[in-house]
Order: sequence, then structure tokens, then C-alpha cells
Amino acid sequence: MEAQRSAVSIFLLAVILFLIQCAVAQKVRLSSPIERRAMLDLRASLGLRGRDWPIKADPCSSWLGVECRNHSVLNITVSGLRRTRVGRLNPKFSVDSLVNLTRLVSFNASGFPLPGPIPDWFGSRLANLEVLDLRSCNLAGSIPATLGQLRKLKILDLSINSLTGSIPSSFRSLGNIESLQLASNYLSGSIPPSLGSLQGLQVFNVSDNNLSGSIPIQFGNLSRLVELDLSKNSLYGSMPEELKMLRRLRKMIMEGNELEGHLPIDLLSNLVELQVVDLNRNKLYGDLSGAIWSMPKLQSLDVSSNKFTGPFTVLHSNSSVASAAVYNLSNNFFYGALNFSLGMFKFIDLSSNYFQGNGVHGIERNASVDNNCLQAVKQRSLEDCRLFYSERGLSFDNFGAPDRATPPPPESSSKSRKRLIFILAGVISGLGFIVILVLVIVRILRRNKGIGNQSGSADIGPVPEGDNPQLPKDATNLAGSGDPFTYEQLLLATNNFHETNLIKQGHSGDLFRGILEGGVQVVIKRANLSSFKKESYMMELDLFRKLSHPRFVPLLGRCLEHETDKLLVYKYMPNGDLANSFYRATDSDDDTLQSLDWITRLKIATGAAEGLFHLHHECNPSLVHSDIQASSILLDDKFEVRLGSLSEVRVQEGDTHQNVLRRLLWKPQTSDSGNSGSGSSSTNCAYDVYCFGKVLLELLTGKPGIGKAEDSSTKEWFEQTLPCISIYEKELVTKIMDPSLIVDEDLLEEVWAMAIVARSCLNPKPSKRPSMKHILKALENPSKVVRDESFSSGRLRTTSSRRSWGSAFFGSWRQSSSESATIPGHQNREGFSGFWQSGRVGSHCSEGIEHSPSHKRLSNEVFPEPETQDTESLDEN
Repeated sequence: MEAQRSAVSIFLLAVILFLIQCAVAQKVRLSSPIERRAMLDLRASLGLRGRDWPIKADPCSSWLGVECRNHSVLNITVSGLRRTRVGRLNPKFSVDSLVNLTRLVSFNASGFPLPGPIPDWFGSRLANLEVLDLRSCNLAGSIPATLGQLRKLKILDLSINSLTGSIPSSFRSLGNIESLQLASNYLSGSIPPSLGSLQGLQVFNVSDNNLSGSIPIQFGNLSRLVELDLSKNSLYGSMPEELKMLRRLRKMIMEGNELEGHLPIDLLSNLVELQVVDLNRNKLYGDLSGAIWSMPKLQSLDVSSNKFTGPFTVLHSNSSVASAAVYNLSNNFFYGALNFSLGMFKFIDLSSNYFQGNGVHGIERNASVDNNCLQAVKQRSLEDCRLFYSERGLSFDNFGAPDRATPPPPESSSKSRKRLIFILAGVISGLGFIVILVLVIVRILRRNKGIGNQSGSADIGPVPEGDNPQLPKDATNLAGSGDPFTYEQLLLATNNFHETNLIKQGHSGDLFRGILEGGVQVVIKRANLSSFKKESYMMELDLFRKLSHPRFVPLLGRCLEHETDKLLVYKYMPNGDLANSFYRATDSDDDTLQSLDWITRLKIATGAAEGLFHLHHECNPSLVHSDIQASSILLDDKFEVRLGSLSEVRVQEGDTHQNVLRRLLWKPQTSDSGNSGSGSSSTNCAYDVYCFGKVLLELLTGKPGIGKAEDSSTKEWFEQTLPCISIYEKELVTKIMDPSLIVDEDLLEEVWAMAIVARSCLNPKPSKRPSMKHILKALENPSKVVRDESFSSGRLRTTSSRRSWGSAFFGSWRQSSSESATIPGHQNREGFSGFWQSGRVGSHCSEGIEHSPSHKRLSNEVFPEPETQDTESLDEN
């Protein structure tokens, strides 16, 4: 009986599961042959890959980005999908088959190239459409007026394209529209006042166009508006008083227009939901100090570069508002005393105004008060401040000093004369000391001139160093820094620096892809002075002016006309950087990756070494790159190396032409202090050698970027990798070699040689690392590093001279290993010295024999230690 009940239960469960499967299959399957044919046509016209939209599968159940309901297609998202190679060669706005998808609710193609105009039938045939997202699709032409017929449309995003013409007045019929975004196009004309009838509109963004005219007063009727962005146009006139009715408004962005006049009374105080207010670069004027404290949710206020004036007062009751927001009131006409604590602000910029009073100290992190009339450095001239205050009938404190025109009291005249005599005597004696000191320095420089010229003939003159850069006086006329570009040219080339063109965010500026007129591809670095130091791009310009070498990325030009954005234009490198080109996609549709072959990897290593050799040995004074890693090694179309990231180039620490005065007044420092010494500094050539050694390991192991960080995983990787590099056992290197490399016996010796060079570069003692001179020679002749043909026993070739070329790599091998054994846990800034012990417990290469007693004689005799002199002086033969 019990068994019968169990059987019945199992049978009923099976029936239920079968019915569920049938229901699910019935639900997701596309039933209409017309719609299926339309989807297949759309697949063909867009050139989508078979793996995303498989031709034999049902679109509703298997196609990415396709959603169905009641056997019909409702949503299509091609954003993020990829075309086939044929489709990429001929992209176009070809979506005619959508007319047969009568129930389509959403079409999202953001970021998917659809060059061409929007078809007129979009508005007349897609009546059920609620979402149309064509952002960043390379659209051209004008916006069809028929889009106004999409009465159910809620979201329309046509931003970041090349659309021209005006905003259609037919948009007033979009009664259900919630988000209307037309930013970053070339739209002209005025904003249609009829858009003020769109009662459901929450987001309206037409920034970065060519719109003109005034702001429609009808916009005060948009009671549900949350975001209003009219920035970077040519709008003029005053701000309508009716805007104060937008009580839900959170963002009001109107920067970069020609708006003028007073802000309407109670405009800001009525908008209590405001979080972001940006009115900078207009012509607005009047008093502002009372209005900005009435927005309790404010996060950012930027009214810079206007004509606002009046004293700026902050009451104690406003402190909670001040501490929660960022304020930029720079480049206006505010005046008076700073009778409040700047420490209460999250950040405030009061620069380029006319504030007076005592200098403010200790506010560098949360305030800027430069270029005012305060009693501090970096302020306006006395004449400028006097004129400003006198024109307005205001009193000026004269920088806290008595009037220079007032003569001193008679009783103090004798004391003043005596004081003047003492001052003159001090000045004369100081000048005499300076003259003597200059003569001493000149003599030292002449004596060392021969030494400085030994490394080469490239005399680059003074080079910025550390925190005291020597900047060119006129950066806009630098010879050798390429052609000048206009800011508009580079805006157009990068689509207004849109994020889709962003390559990466560097430590000295953001890199963008760009296409100049004529189709020339370039890379543009944008250094915004609000985020990056001015010295960074100035030093790089100065470097290019003085330095020229085929192994450095070519600088094509610059644009320094913009107030904050400073732009440098470089030649485009088709293969990007080493980190991204290590594995590249093939032309097949299966997304397979092809790694660099050994010949190319050795070519890249040699090219990078040539660039560093020029900096270290052919420049006078010697230069340090300071940022050698896979991402700074750029590759052209033939995988020739062009070194980038040149903003960190510095003078070699301790160079004979550098810091002469410091060496006269202070005791000289030794090249080795402890186990790190000068090599720990990024201004020492030994630091470049160490970083280059990590790049060589990445080329060997096929793991680009693994040496960039110094975390626990990197430490573990070093522990497993370095012991596998032995000067006695070639086969050990195969344990760490990139599995994708296919090498024969001869090429394996080159791999072994590069591994030996890499480990020598990673010596924990900077003075024991080889110079780039020897590294370059080793990479150019790898067979000389490892074996001689007459040796068949596996032993390395012997060297008869202590000053041999090979000793630059092997002379310190034994000593470095023994030193690391005495301090196995020591770690310096550049690496982990304990990793040099090849027999370390836990290593998968613990069978290494470098410390074996049977090879003790080899480490002493075959590769004796070099002389204590610098390896620069070793014989290169």
C-alpha cells in the first residue's frame, strides 16, 4: 500500500514537471513567423555574431538582449554586442525590419555604431515604443519631427552623436516623456518654449550643443523636473524667475553660457532639494552670500567666473551646510574680511577675488585663497587692490602696512639711517659670498665636464628634478614640442573627451583616443590643473624640447590655451602598450587569443633597453625614467618600442652636474645604505634597472602586470619564480616559462639568458645590479650570456678576467645569495631580498643547485666578483 502511494506521488510529480516545462517552453517561444523573419533580417543587417544571436535558436529563449512576452518581442538591446568582421567593415543604421515588430516597447543601442540618420518611420511605425536609447551611436543628420508621434515614449536618449538642426517643436506631443537627453551634439536654434508643457518630464539635458536664445519661462511649469542641464551652449538673457517653481529640482547646471543679470529673488532659497548648482562662466552679478545658505541638501556650488560681488558672510548657524558641500566662488568680485573660519568647509575656493585682512594659514587642503588682497603670498598687487576698493568707496587695509607715502616720525629718522646702513652692509657681504661661491661652482663644473661627457653626446641641459622643477618660461612657444592645436580641434577629435574615447587615467593626466581632421589617429593627454600638478605637463614639454630619440613616443603637438585643461598630443601607437598587447584577439569569431612569439618579446625587451640606455648613458646629465612597467612600453604597428610615461623622468640622483651646492654644504651619501640605499629612490638609475628586471620576468612568464603591485600575491609569485632561474640548470627555466611559447633548443637558451639578466636586475643591492649598458649588450647577444659551444657538460662558459663583460651579471650572484640568506625576511621598497635564496622551502624549484657544495668552486672561479668599482667601468668585450 505504501509502495503504491509512493508510485502515485512520483507519477504526479513527473506530470507537474512536464507541464511546467511545456508552459515555460510555450512562454518563451516566438510564435509569429513575421516577427521571426524580422529578427533574422535585423541580425543580418546589423552583422551580429552567431554566438550572440544563433541563427537556429529561438530569439526569445537564446538571443542575448532579446525579451519576449506573449510570444512577441518586447525589448531589444544590442548595446554591448559585437559585430562580425564583415559587419565591422560596413556599419550603418539599417534596422528597417523593426517595422514588423509592432509590439516593441524598448530599443537600446547605446554605444553600438549606427552611422547615418534616424529613419523618419521610427515615429510612425513604432507606436508602442517607450524607450529609445541611441546614445553614442555615431548618428548624423537632423532629429526627425515624426519622433513626436511616439505618444507612449518615456525615455529618449540621443546624446553624444553628431546630430544637427534644431530641437523639433513636435516634441511637445510626448505627453509621457520622463527623460529627454540630447547632450553633446551640434544642435542649433532655440529651446522650444512648448516643451514647458511636458508635465511628466524629470530629466532635460541639452548640454554641449550650439543652442542660443533665452531660457523659456514656460520651464517653470515642469513641476516634476529633477535635473536641468543647459550647460555649454550660447544661451543669453537673464534666468527666469519662474524657475523657482521647480521645487523638486536637484541639479541645475548652466555653466558656459552668456547668461547675465541678477539671480531672481528667492530662486535658490525656494529650491530646497538642490544638490548641484553650476553657473560658472556666465555674466551673472549681484550679491549671493545670503542665498547659498538656504539649500540644506547642497553638495556642490560653482559660481566661478561671473561678476558676483559684495561681502561674503557665514553665520555660525550655516556651519552644517558649509561642511557638507564644495564651494567654488573664484574669479568674482567678492570683497571684505574673511570673518569666518575656513576650516568649517568641506572645500571652498575663494581665489581671484578681493578679500582683505590677515593671511590665512593651515587651510591648504580645504580652501584656496590665492590672488586676493590678503596679507599673504600669491596675492594681487597693491595697486590692483587699492583701485578696486577706491572705485567702490570702500576702505582698504593696505595689506596691513602703513601708507607708503607717509614719512616716518622725525625722532626715528636717525634709527632708520642706522638700520639702512646695516642692511646695505649685509647685502654687500652677501653678494661677495655669492660671487665666491659661483666661482667655486664653475671651477668644479669645468673639472667634471669630461666625466659628464663620457656617457654620450646628448646634452639636454637642466632637467626638472624632484619637487623643484625648472620650468620653461614660455611653454606655449617650446621648440621641439610639436605643433600648436586649438582647444576646439581637440574637443572635436575626442568627441568632447567622452568616456568612450578614454584609454586610461594616468598619474599625470587622462589619455584619450582622438581623430584629427584628415583621419589621423592620435592620443591626447588631458591634464586638468584641478586634479594634476602644473609641473607634470610642463616638465614633459621641457623634456621633449631637449630630448629626441626614436625609442620615445613622438610628441606631435600641444594645446595650452585653456585655463585648466592642458593638452599634449602624441602619435597613436596601433598596438597599444605591452600590458594590453601581450595577448591579442584573432580575426576568428571564437574570441581566441594569440600571444606574442619569442622573437617579438626579445625585440620588445631590446627596444626598451635601448631607450633606457639613452637616458642613463647618452644624456648629460644622466636621466632616470622612474616609471618603467608594461603599461609604459608602447608598441607601434611593427611592435617597435616607444617608451611613454615620460612625465616622471628625473635627473640621476647624485649626478656630478646636480645639486653642486648641496654637495658643498652637506656630507656626501654613500651609494649603498643598508640593503636598499640609493636604489630605493625612484631618481636612481638602479631603480630603473630593477623595474626593467620585472618587465623581463613578465615577458618570460607571460604574466604582464604581475610585478606592478607589491602585495602578498606578488610576494608569493616571486618566491616561486626566482628560484627557477639558475646559472647552472637551463631546464629549470621551463617551469616558469609562458606555456604558450613555442621554442626550440636554441631559442630556449635565449629564454634562459633573459631570465639570468632579469634576476641580475632584481638584485636586492642596488650597487650589484648591472648597468643598462651591459643589459643592452646581453639582450643583443643572448648566446654570450649562457653557453659556449665547446661545453657539453652543462657548465657555463668560463671567464678569465675579473673585468669581463659577463661578470656584470654573475660576479655578484654568490654574494647576493649569501647576503639574502643572512637576512631572509628583509624587504625593501623595491622587492624581497629573501627571494634570492634558491633553495627556499616551499618553492617548486627547490631542486636548484646554486648553493650546492659541488658547485662552490664554480661560483668562485667561473664567475668571480667584479671589482668594487662601478660596473660602468667593466670591459665590454
